[in-house]
Amino acid sequence: MSNQQTEFMQTGKGFIAALDQSGGSTPKALKLYGISESEYSGESQMYDKIHEMRTRIITSPSFSSDRVLAAILFEQTMDREIKGKPTATFLWEEKKIVPILKIDKGLADTKDGVQLMKPVPDLDKLLARAVKAGIWGTKERSVIKEANPAGIKAIAAQQFEWGKQVLSHGLVPILEPEVDIKAPNKAECEKLLKAELLAGLDALPAGQKVIFKLTIPDVDGFYSDLIKHPKTARVVALSGGYSRDEACAKLAKNPGMIASFSRALTEGLSAQQSDGDFNTQLKSAVDKIYQASIT
Repeated sequence: MSNQQTEFMQTGKGFIAALDQSGGSTPKALKLYGISESEYSGESQMYDKIHEMRTRIITSPSFSSDRVLAAILFEQTMDREIKGKPTATFLWEEKKIVPILKIDKGLADTKDGVQLMKPVPDLDKLLARAVKAGIWGTKERSVIKEANPAGIKAIAAQQFEWGKQVLSHGLVPILEPEVDIKAPNKAECEKLLKAELLAGLDALPAGQKVIFKLTIPDVDGFYSDLIKHPKTARVVALSGGYSRDEACAKLAKNPGMIASFSRALTEGLSAQQSDGDFNTQLKSAVDKIYQASIT
């Protein structure tokens, strides 16, 4: 992890591209990109196809560091190459875009209105590999479905526990306790979550910082005190199922929050497009998300 990358991530203008769909969400991502399940056979071919899609995005002239600060990668993407270079190396050396690794392995069953992350017994091994691969930070996602105080406390505790493990390897963690946009009492979930996150920040040792990736709140500017906290490196927003237009409109009402969109970034991109059309479509998406992130 370089100081140059850290400075760029904390003060740079732009957003974080989430290119980390994995496992069960991969067929859905490919289908939206215009590749049906009949066009590949088995997991290996499926991951080849998604790597082709990510390579096309990353190598596009529309995907550049004047708009995109970082890209979140799935483990398989980290382990593969783009134009003969390991993906993380290519991102930083060729694009000056900071590489980040998704480290969770999916969600546990719902309990107390939340889904915690499944245990990852070999997390330290994965983090050591990430450091070796030139990864700057990590991302870990869990989900809140209802305003259950015990469940939300457990979510925050697990996020910070993993975060401390990440920090011990010299990496910067992105903690992603997503509030489901369909949660019946979303604003109350956010109120409970913010209190737990502020308490978790206060308990972090001096000099350590984390990034939060959060659902765009119901109350505009609700996370401003989280953004200003001295142990917060950045607060980024997930698109959470909103369309690009909707996500950008909501994000623009939350100064200090920047985007970390996945589906809302790749919406409208297609395997069938010519490179010219693909790059034009991607530029339009990147520009719109960038504008919402600097508003």
